[in-house]
Amino acid sequence: MKLLDGVDPSQLFGLPAPDIATLDDGLQVPFVQTGHEHQEVMLFVHGSLCDFRYWKPQLGPLAKQYRCVAPSLSHYWPSGVLLAGIVGGVHRPFSWGAHVDEMGQFIERLGVGPVHVVGHSRGGCVALHLAVRYPELVKSLVLADPGGEVARGGDDGRARTVLPAPINALRAKAAELIGNGEVDAGLELFVDSVSRPGFWARSPKEFKAMAMDNANTLALQFRDPLPAYDAHAAARVQCPTLLIDGGNSPRMFRDAVGALEGWIDGARRMTIEGASHGMNVTHAGVFNRTVAAVVASAHSTQSKEIMARNNRTTK
Repeated sequence: MKLLDGVDPSQLFGLPAPDIATLDDGLQVPFVQTGHEHQEVMLFVHGSLCDFRYWKPQLGPLAKQYRCVAPSLSHYWPSGVLLAGIVGGVHRPFSWGAHVDEMGQFIERLGVGPVHVVGHSRGGCVALHLAVRYPELVKSLVLADPGGEVARGGDDGRARTVLPAPINALRAKAAELIGNGEVDAGLELFVDSVSRPGFWARSPKEFKAMAMDNANTLALQFRDPLPAYDAHAAARVQCPTLLIDGGNSPRMFRDAVGALEGWIDGARRMTIEGASHGMNVTHAGVFNRTVAAVVASAHSTQSKEIMARNNRTTK
């Protein structure tokens, strides 16, 4: 059975039919794209419980200016989680580090040079480390409520996120509920904890369906803690960077944005008032305008640098 054979068009939420990019190790990465080939590429990296469908509010409007490309990370829908970690015919452990390399190889497979990268939540952490590990592939960076704690004094770049005991207990309970078949209750517990109480109950049907499709990744994620953000790693980000948080986002995300704002040279911060963790969905208009503005600014800056280099060469 091929990777996309079981995908019903109704599961795509009105998005274009997905394509497949096969990486050097044989891993198949499903993705959707909008826009035109000649436009600059904007790559979207999803977070927990999500897949390429999460970016529907961006893939339509921003396609007028950019070639928008949204992949699903390995283990997420439609790849799913198969026995023994076999995803798309390749043994692939669930790991944020593996997802960073995966996205680096995916960009290389696109063959378009460096791209503009937008990451949300756990995908924001993946996107930041993509810019650190593969700086030649990232033209600009947008991190929306990036997931992960901030390193405490004395931690080094290998520090891992250490969450407070109550959060760990809550997440363990959410995973237990899902494992016992109480998927809706488990997802409600987790989603409300990273957004606001009642968010799951008020969520659109499409978001709930997507989260249900990816519910089994939650236990895998809890066993793979994200690295804590530290000044050393953040300082290695050299591209234009925009940090977005919601005025009502949980403190963990706002703390991460605040720390990264001070550590990444030239980083800009945008707080969307009235928004929480899912700001790109609930406040899509302002989110899209903000992202488009920083990408356009990065393109203008790059064009000026190229002109300056050319002028120096001809003198």
